[in-house]
Amino acid sequence: MPACFRYIVRDVDAAIEFYTTQLGFKLEMHPAPPFAEISRGDMHLYLTQPGSTGGGSPMPSGEQQGPGGWNRVHLTVDDLDAAIAKLKASGSHFRSVGGKQILLDDPSGNLIELFEPNTAAYRAPGPGNARKT
Repeated sequence: MPACFRYIVRDVDAAIEFYTTQLGFKLEMHPAPPFAEISRGDMHLYLTQPGSTGGGSPMPSGEQQGPGGWNRVHLTVDDLDAAIAKLKASGSHFRSVGGKQILLDDPSGNLIELFEPNTAAYRAPGPGNARKT
């Protein structure tokens, strides 16, 4: 079963551009301006503008949803140095860079963690990735 997450974004088109060109996501659907679904492997990310219907609707208290915070998706990459170079060239904003893990912001300020395994013993999460003994 795929994992599904929702990010509140200020501009769905800018988010689609960022995730598809910089991080290898695939556009699944973009049925209306304030919503899109993108995917990377078994992970699906719903991009929703605040104030829209559905997942971007205001709370019963009237509070508006907004992007940002410290919760994040964790993406494994094969070559972190190459990913950093590509993201820097596009003007991406990094919160931290160190070792084989970085934190960067999407265009709306949502946090993304990129990680490059540094050992052959690393086991990616998911079915079929169990360590062989």
